[in-house]
Amino acid sequence: MKNLKKKVHFRIKLKSKHLLVIMSIFCVSCIAATFSSGVTTAPLQDAAGILIVPFENSINRISSVLKGMQDRMRDKEEILSENENLKAQIGSLTEQNNKLIQDQTEYVRLQQMYNLDQQYTEYPKIAAEIISKDPGNWYDTFMINRGSADGIRVDNNVLADKGLVGIVTEVGTHWATVRSIIDDSSNVSAMTVSTQDNCVVEGDLELIDEGKLSFSQLYDQNNKVTVGERIVTSNISEKYVEGLFIGYVSEVEQNSNNLTKTGTIVTPVDFQHLKNVLVITVNKQDSVNDYSQAAQEATANEE
Repeated sequence: MKNLKKKVHFRIKLKSKHLLVIMSIFCVSCIAATFSSGVTTAPLQDAAGILIVPFENSINRISSVLKGMQDRMRDKEEILSENENLKAQIGSLTEQNNKLIQDQTEYVRLQQMYNLDQQYTEYPKIAAEIISKDPGNWYDTFMINRGSADGIRVDNNVLADKGLVGIVTEVGTHWATVRSIIDDSSNVSAMTVSTQDNCVVEGDLELIDEGKLSFSQLYDQNNKVTVGERIVTSNISEKYVEGLFIGYVSEVEQNSNNLTKTGTIVTPVDFQHLKNVLVITVNKQDSVNDYSQAAQEATANEE
């Protein structure tokens, strides 16, 4: 019995190759018999519907899913491409905006330089750019790109923003060193505008953190000097020409000797962000020499 089952199983396995052909012939025969006998095909259609429609629906769903994935991939590529274009535009606009900001800043700086030049029309001046400075946050000592070839001399006064910056201490052919009035070694003979009282403005690198300078030896016998008083270079200064604006009095107090006063001054110059300066190309000594020469000539003419 077991041998018979094995034999039958073996024969069925051999004929399975031709199962498709046999079933195809059978289907064709059924179709031909149906048409020749006039029997309705509705049952076959119903059977086909039961078998094929779900398969078609599955195919349609798979097709829809694949199409959706394809559309999403296409949308993603378009979004990525658009994103890259927007990044490029943002980069270009950012660069243009930075350039406009730089141009505007430069325009404001040049406008300030022009206004400063017009404020002191009695003195000849030349513009210079700062090319280096000592280490630290403040421009207490720095170098400019103008020198003796441009008419710069030692003791020339230097201006920036709206007031006095310092004085030239060393000169080369195409460079010069400037010591600013905030340097600890700086002393400027100054005076008050309203009362013409003299004082000395002193540099202080610690006090400049508050944007201030200190002053001392102010003779204010009538107590007229108050907060807001303008301080300028004095007519008796040995190295600074007269009338250069230094700053406003922010504090004033009486000394223990009851003769002089000390205090602080707010400077209009940003000593942390200097870039361009104006150099007055005449010295205080030039004015003294011109006055002496004029006096000598007047005396000679009288004789």
